[in-house]
Amino acid sequence: MFVNAAHILAIGLLVGAILPLDLRLAGFFRKVPVEIVAPFLSRSAGVGLAAAIVTGFCLFSVRAVEYAGNPAFLAKLCLIALGLLNLSIVHLGRGWNTAVSSGIVRPGLRVFAALSAAIWIAAVIAGRWIGFL
Repeated sequence: MFVNAAHILAIGLLVGAILPLDLRLAGFFRKVPVEIVAPFLSRSAGVGLAAAIVTGFCLFSVRAVEYAGNPAFLAKLCLIALGLLNLSIVHLGRGWNTAVSSGIVRPGLRVFAALSAAIWIAAVIAGRWIGFL
């Protein structure tokens, strides 16, 4: 019960940080300075992601065989992997460094931010469906 609550809180931190960041990078809330909010929200999302992964492994270990055959769980894992790939591309690219240092968001970064928002929302929805399939 505690681990489940911790997992939900971790997901809340992850999504609660990544969505505002992705929306800002995608072109919304232009008055909010990217160079100020991006580092903080990115780190907050990282903490949420790390906590969600740790608690997720704990939850998985309880019913590993059942979860391993669950299509929603497998979709969630694929979406998380895709989200991590997107994250890696963004953080290793020049667009992220430019945005954080100067506040200028390049068009390519806008696309990756919109993709990120869609991926993480889809991962949460897939996770919610685990109990129903």
